[in-house]
Amino acid sequence: MGSERQKRLTALGVRLRELRAAAGLTGAALAQRAGVGQPTVSKIENGRMVPSVDVLDRLSGALDLDAPTRAEVRELLAAVEAAPGSGRDSVPGSDLDEMIRGARLVRSFQCVVLPAMLQTAEYARHVFESRPGVDPEAVGRAVAARVERQSVIYERGRESVFVMTEGALRTWPGTPALMLAQFDRLLAVESLSTVRLGVIPWRHRVPLLPRHGFTLCDRRAVVVEEFREERVLESQDDLAFYEDHFARFEDAAVFGAEARELALRLMDEFRNLTGTTTP
Repeated sequence: MGSERQKRLTALGVRLRELRAAAGLTGAALAQRAGVGQPTVSKIENGRMVPSVDVLDRLSGALDLDAPTRAEVRELLAAVEAAPGSGRDSVPGSDLDEMIRGARLVRSFQCVVLPAMLQTAEYARHVFESRPGVDPEAVGRAVAARVERQSVIYERGRESVFVMTEGALRTWPGTPALMLAQFDRLLAVESLSTVRLGVIPWRHRVPLLPRHGFTLCDRRAVVVEEFREERVLESQDDLAFYEDHFARFEDAAVFGAEARELALRLMDEFRNLTGTTTP
């Protein structure tokens, strides 16, 4: 990140920290009010992350800023984005990965993109590249960080439950070869004693129409995965809502031998696509 841009980003972070202190809020309290992760607040305030306009507006609302002060922080963000070398080069997706890393129980439902902790490096690269405004160097760092953090699913004392629709397994980036490698990864993980992997087949009616993926980290936070960013929710109402939804999706899924059989059948379909499609 260029020095001028970093200087402007630091100024934005310092101003937001001053406003939070004036409001008498801790970083955790501000994060909860704004519906973002505490790591996000910390990174913004310390000049290590460029917030989106949406995140900045949520922080402004949570701080109950008046119109002139809202305009001031918006101008500080605009100055960051106008600085030479501008681009959203903070590591994307780090909130989700960090929340998972610190959790003993992870429950993830996905209807389009495969769960973060199960993605191969090449699949993850496509996920991060789909974010608007992310530069190539940031993508490389994000992929490396995600792959490194996936080691937690092998640790004793942790439990991971992944539920995905068959549609998520059929929605693929890159090439069929990429997906064949991805299926190898899924089958290897499915055999772990610390993991339960379920799939909702096409033939099963979904209990409710899914709108997006989400990940429950212990019983303290849920990460909602939107197209541009992740939102970390920590209120008891939000947790109860998403725990209920996860339980309903889990009941509709098949596990064990049925899930493996479905994955193997889809692998055969991708093998038949090899050489017939272009990236």
